[in-house]
Amino acid sequence: MEAKNFIEEIINEELEKGVVDGVHTRFPPEPNGYLHIGHAKSLCLNFGTAKKYDGVCNLFFDDTNPSKEKTEFVDAIKKDIEWLGFKWYEMHYASDFFDTIYELAVKLIKDGKAYVCDLTPEEIRQTRGTLTEPGTESPYRNRTVEENLKLFTEMKDGKYQDGEKVLRAKIDMASPNINMRDPVIYRVLHATHHRTGDKWCIYPMYDYAHPICDSMQGVTHSICTLEFEDHRPLYNWTIENTGVSHKPRQIEFARLNITNMVMSKRYLKKLVEDGAVEGWDDPRMPTLTGLRNRGVPAEALKAFCEEIGVAKANSEIEISYFEHFIRDYLNFNAERAMVVENPIKVVITNYDKDGEVLDFDINPNKPEDGKRKINFSKEIYIDGEDFSLDPPPKYFRLKKEGYVRLKNAYIIKCDDVILNEDGSIKELLCTYVPESKSGEDTSGIKCKGVIQWVNANTCKDMEVRRYEYLLKDQEYAGQDFSERMNYNSVHVSNAKVEEYLTTCADNLSFQLLRKGYFKTSDKNGKRILSEIVTMKDSYNKK
Repeated sequence: MEAKNFIEEIINEELEKGVVDGVHTRFPPEPNGYLHIGHAKSLCLNFGTAKKYDGVCNLFFDDTNPSKEKTEFVDAIKKDIEWLGFKWYEMHYASDFFDTIYELAVKLIKDGKAYVCDLTPEEIRQTRGTLTEPGTESPYRNRTVEENLKLFTEMKDGKYQDGEKVLRAKIDMASPNINMRDPVIYRVLHATHHRTGDKWCIYPMYDYAHPICDSMQGVTHSICTLEFEDHRPLYNWTIENTGVSHKPRQIEFARLNITNMVMSKRYLKKLVEDGAVEGWDDPRMPTLTGLRNRGVPAEALKAFCEEIGVAKANSEIEISYFEHFIRDYLNFNAERAMVVENPIKVVITNYDKDGEVLDFDINPNKPEDGKRKINFSKEIYIDGEDFSLDPPPKYFRLKKEGYVRLKNAYIIKCDDVILNEDGSIKELLCTYVPESKSGEDTSGIKCKGVIQWVNANTCKDMEVRRYEYLLKDQEYAGQDFSERMNYNSVHVSNAKVEEYLTTCADNLSFQLLRKGYFKTSDKNGKRILSEIVTMKDSYNKK
């Protein structure tokens, strides 16, 4: 099978040599927060790789730190995966294997490959050494097997307080890889687990539990991000020395970083707890639930992850590149609608009908979607940006004595401007060209400008929300999150909108003509329009 990245090259070689006879991956989040856009790359890679090779992908929850994990996060993660359209083969938790993980730790002790250490976390750090100097052996490193078994049993039975004792793997304090210098593999932690309750007061460390859980699930390729590359020797050591029968392979890839987005779960949690955002699903948040709430299509997110590919070196992607995929998808799939901000009233003086119903193209890119009906009458509103008393050169929108086409309606000419006492525009007096009806135009008048409008008699008032990103990376690249925060990232205005936008289904995506892409939302019992992405594409396709 043709390889698209270095991971697939590895898999192809292993399949050809008979090292593996299939592909079994897993997506392994820790349920200590909501997934963000960075996790989407791992999701697409693990599920996508399994699908390409007719294999399977598990959902695996790394719940080895009960002090930070919640069922709320488990449920949110499952919902996000389903939103992206992925289906896991089996769902497992590290806690499913706690008994086995403990038994294998006992085996390591019996084999003389693990010992109970009384050093504090700070003392362990101080004796670990540096990149150029070896570590110092713990004074408890040579305890007897019997003593270690007794102490480890007492740790499990709750005799010791948090941090009082740990179990360490007995490897090599002079190893050039600091992760191999007798790493901690179990610690005392008196915390209620979201699944096992108070059954355990000792919990395995991630680096020890992870390879065992991979093996127990039958995983062939443990795909993880680049920061775990230096941990791979410990992953392999655990597989070899615990004696598990199945031996998966760990492969690392570069994580996804995007400008203007907070990509730290810890800091995202702080934003929520500090009230800087309205929650994990705030439309400004880069969480998958936030992106979904903003209206980002799952298909656009997956297309983005597919296009950026898989690399071995970390890099940063411009936010405009991500927006490009959102815009491309919505341009083809979103309905069109008309919205008028800073409305100017237009009276069509020669229109003597009670009104009429016109056809409006739902989506010009998808003729099969057909048309919907819009009401036209003698009085309409146009956008304040579409009229000028003092137009610049090559101004193709409405001006006095000028012509413009109303979208899917008629050509109108501005005959007069009525001003308020303060000099602002009160209303425009216009005439329309009866022969210029869209689709039936025989007027011969050529208009370069086409503008949106709404019927003054049937339009509704609606709140419009626009969002900026939480980080101002252009001005403050590389600085601390607190210095890069954009605290003025929500902009609220009001607009006159087609009545349809107040009666259509919630969470529908629209291209508001010449405004951008928005979705209908209900907020505090009120229907609003919230921005998904701007109309302008700033991504340089070259």
